[in-house]
Amino acid sequence: MLTSLSRRLLTLLQLTRMALVFTAIADSQAALLLATAAGLGEGQSLRDALHPGLMAAVALTSVGLYGFGMSLNDIIDRRRDQQIAAFRPLPSGRIRLGTAHAICGLLALAALGGGVLQRTWGGNHVSLLLVVFTLALIAFYDLAGKYLVGPGLLTLGLVRFFHALIPAASMREMDPTTLWVPVIWHPLLLLNHVVILSTVAYAWEEKRPPLTRRHWWGVFGALAAIDALVVLWRWRTGSGTFLQRLNLRPELVLPAAAAVLFIALSWRVRSKSATSREAGQKVMLYGLLWLIAYDACFVAAYVGWVPSVMIALLLPVAYSAVQLMRWWSKIVAVSQRPEFKRAGT
Repeated sequence: MLTSLSRRLLTLLQLTRMALVFTAIADSQAALLLATAAGLGEGQSLRDALHPGLMAAVALTSVGLYGFGMSLNDIIDRRRDQQIAAFRPLPSGRIRLGTAHAICGLLALAALGGGVLQRTWGGNHVSLLLVVFTLALIAFYDLAGKYLVGPGLLTLGLVRFFHALIPAASMREMDPTTLWVPVIWHPLLLLNHVVILSTVAYAWEEKRPPLTRRHWWGVFGALAAIDALVVLWRWRTGSGTFLQRLNLRPELVLPAAAAVLFIALSWRVRSKSATSREAGQKVMLYGLLWLIAYDACFVAAYVGWVPSVMIALLLPVAYSAVQLMRWWSKIVAVSQRPEFKRAGT
């Protein structure tokens, strides 16, 4: 019975890719800390302004959004996976299609529920609208975006971008004109990192259809246009000097240094990997985990070192969860009874 329960739980975790959900949780918690710190009044402390219920609601939204996207992806790709990834939960028959649909729907409801709770714990309708919009972006990517290559790569980054804006919209005291961008560089760096990472990993893994020069120019041209529009919006809605309008501070050297360090790490992985495909897979995993490093750097720069360390601790947790899932999968596979067939059948 214990083995059966273990298999079912493993199947659920594999369907929803929950080992990496900590990257989404770190993004949203960092965004909440940044938004809360930006809206502190005179003599108000972070502890007084940050409600535990709001933190839990933000985490619930992240889990729901992440699990919804991963499970929907497997539901849509189940026929293709029968040919190239038969070990996955749906094509292997370890979970029924109806059950997968139910799990996917429940996770979408969890994300929406988290948005409602954020409004209850001090937010407003904008946070819930952003949850709905992010769900729509995820659905677009799974249903169509990933087949369009360029739009799909951009959508992956936009999902992270808007996901990081949801907690900012929960700050009722923020001025409506600057509500979504209390610390604009955090979601913007997540957007750029995910788009560039996904594009490079796509090319290194030699996925089909292959990236052409037109794809490269399209993806990075659109990314530059998005960056310019967001910065321009921040400029127009801000006030004060040039640095104050764009919220540029010396502390931004921390996430900038983290970005440079990841570039060096990526090239080392590429040079040490036996194949380009292996390098792409490793860099994609490391790049997703590296999002937590960016989160910790921003919190250290704009909030404080103690909350930064708490965010950073999610990095070893996420990495351990990935390794545990791999180990668990091998153990469960070995524990299953072998199936014998007659020769020639």
